[in-house]
Amino acid sequence: MRPAVLIAACSLAAAAATAFAADNVLHPQAPAGAKVFFVDLQDGATVGQELHVNFGVSGIALAPATDTTPGTGHHHLLIDANEPPPPGVPIPKDATHLHYGQAQTTDTLHLAPGDHTLQLVFANAAHVPFEPSIQSKKITVHVQ
Repeated sequence: MRPAVLIAACSLAAAAATAFAADNVLHPQAPAGAKVFFVDLQDGATVGQELHVNFGVSGIALAPATDTTPGTGHHHLLIDANEPPPPGVPIPKDATHLHYGQAQTTDTLHLAPGDHTLQLVFANAAHVPFEPSIQSKKITVHVQ
C-alpha cells in the first residue's frame, strides 16, 4: 500500500473510532430492563424538612463518575425539575439537579415546607442520561 493511501486509511479508521467513542458517551445505550427507583419513599408521602432518601438500581452497574466503563453509571436526583434533560445532553449540576458521582445510593435532603417533586435519572460518567432513559417515576412529597 502506498504511504499516502495508508495514511488516509489510518486517518479514516481513527475518525471512525473517535466518532464511535463520542457516540457512546453522548448516546449511551441502556440495557433492557434497567431501572432506578426510590427504595422506601412513596408518591404522596408526607415527610419532614430533613428527608433521608435511598436510591435503588437494577439491571445496570453502579459506578463512580470516574469510571468510564460503558454500561455503567450513577444516580442524579432532580428536585422540582420540569423534565429530565433531552438525549445527548449532560445533566446540569445545580440546586435542581443533584449528582451522586461517587456512586452514592443515599442522601439526606433539606427541603422547604410545601410540595416538591423528586425523580431519579441514571447517567454515564459524562453525566449523559442513557437511551432510552433510565429514570424513576416522578413522585411528589409533602414537606411539613
